Amino acid sequence: MPAKTHREPHIASNSNFISDIVIGMSDGLTVPFALAAGVSSAVNDTHIVTTAGLAELVAGAISMGLGGYLAGKTELEHYAAEKKNEYYEVETIPEKEKQEVRDIFAGFGLSPQVQEMAAEEIALDKDKWVEFMMQYELGLSEPDPKRATKSAANIGLSYVAGGIVPLLPYFFVDTPMEGLKISAVLTLCCLFIFGWFKSKATGQPLFSGAIRVTIIGAIAATAAFFVAKLFGA
Repeated sequence: MPAKTHREPHIASNSNFISDIVIGMSDGLTVPFALAAGVSSAVNDTHIVTTAGLAELVAGAISMGLGGYLAGKTELEHYAAEKKNEYYEVETIPEKEKQEVRDIFAGFGLSPQVQEMAAEEIALDKDKWVEFMMQYELGLSEPDPKRATKSAANIGLSYVAGGIVPLLPYFFVDTPMEGLKISAVLTLCCLFIFGWFKSKATGQPLFSGAIRVTIIGAIAATAAFFVAKLFGA
């Protein structure tokens, strides 16, 4: 009977996705909320608030998505450049590279004899040798080739998902201040829930993490409200 393959669950496999969602959602909940609060203190027409909010939502999603795309492309380009350099080094200065392999295994506590055997064995396959150096010398793992587009989509869509929450009440009320009251309660609740799950995903204390995210959103909205009110007056 064949032995079953043992697979260990790893949170790290989804770390990029979680990171994208956290970036997009946190800004999506906070920035449109602050904008709507600020505009609400300066105008008496909910249509102006929703128009400004939707315009910011689109612009913010595009900006955030583009930032994620450029970060993903930079990661791919950096990996490719380092890999090209490693190929050059194993071809032109192989003995020095073998010594670096020995040093890596020495750090693992292996004996000099085993270090030598391992270095010679790894050097037989240039591709595997380069992969080994990329991971253990430079600490780089090969990124997903689609990382840039995935990151752009994840961040942009999560920004929209978060940003629609504080704007939604303004579509169903007569005055901006009414909308702001409902928006504040709804958004702060969502910020708390988001902060809770963010803390759980990142291994931080749940309650304090949730409170911290909520307070940041509340401070941003309060500051925007009073700044707009001051200049509006």
